[in-house]
This record gives sequence, structure tokens and C-alpha cells, in this order.
Amino acid sequence: SMFVWAPIPPKYSNSMDFCIDLMEKTGVICTPGSSFGPLGEGYVRFALVLSPEKINELCQVIKKSGILS
Repeated sequence: SMFVWAPIPPKYSNSMDFCIDLMEKTGVICTPGSSFGPLGEGYVRFALVLSPEKINELCQVIKKSGILS
């Protein structure tokens, strides 16, 4: 599979909290970087397993949720 690593927004102190908040606010699931060791903390990993159209749609859902600001 293909993956994207992304930094968590500055208002979050850890990747797990961001992942839970993202799931609750948008229904989008990603993996906390901390699951991959201490160097992964501060990041999340998204699996690119959906069509490009669906990924774009979910990016818009995330953007509209306000979770990134």
C-alpha cells in the first residue's frame, strides 16, 4: 500500500489524541505515528487505499471540520 505521513496540528500534544479527535469529528481513520516508535510521534499515517476521488472528498471533509486550525 501507499501511505502519506502528515504532521499533527500544533494544538495537539500527541498523535493519538489527534487520531481520536479526527475520527470523532470526521469519521476518517488514520494511524498515530507513535504506533511506529518514538520518532513517529507528532505525525499520523494515512493509507491511500481509496480512489483518488474519494480521497479528495475526505480531504474536503477534514478541511471543513476545522480540526486543522
